[in-house]
Amino acid sequence: MQLIQETPDLSAYLTADEAIDHQHPLVRETAAKLADGVANSYEYARAAFEFVRDTIPHSQDSGDLRVTWRASDVLEQRTGICYAKAHALAALLRAEDIPTALCYQKFDEVHGLVAVRFHGAWHRQDPRGNKPGVDARFSLDGERLAFTPDPASGERDYPVLYAAPHPLVLDTLKAARDRPHLWRTLPAAL
Repeated sequence: MQLIQETPDLSAYLTADEAIDHQHPLVRETAAKLADGVANSYEYARAAFEFVRDTIPHSQDSGDLRVTWRASDVLEQRTGICYAKAHALAALLRAEDIPTALCYQKFDEVHGLVAVRFHGAWHRQDPRGNKPGVDARFSLDGERLAFTPDPASGERDYPVLYAAPHPLVLDTLKAARDRPHLWRTLPAAL
């Protein structure tokens, strides 16, 4: 699949916004801790990915009722669904000047992940969190995502790389009273 930048300006994939608040002190502190001892930006990106994937439980898997959407809140509360975890990873990567896009897949609901830019190309990564049947890995050599769409079932990869969270996704997260409410209102398509 050919990934399509929403904007040709790479600097857009480094900016902060209300969800990807990489200038927040907690995001900066977490990024600094992850950067300590790594040799290069690739190792940092892998460390940030594994940190979000492995230390912030997916709230549906853990049964956590809280809904987070801002990267700093995801890091503070240590919970989030795929979109929120993608926002946290994007903030940590952008905090270290690694261009990061938000991207989506369509299953029964829309699933959120990120793409990082290395060696002149975008590489999608899924920090959702592993569990039985889900084994996402950080990779620049072929995708190792949590899920693979089945086009025959109407599932698909959206090719657009967004600089900011899709408005439908962000509005849904912000409007949710709790995770059960969120689960009933997740977007089925973009």
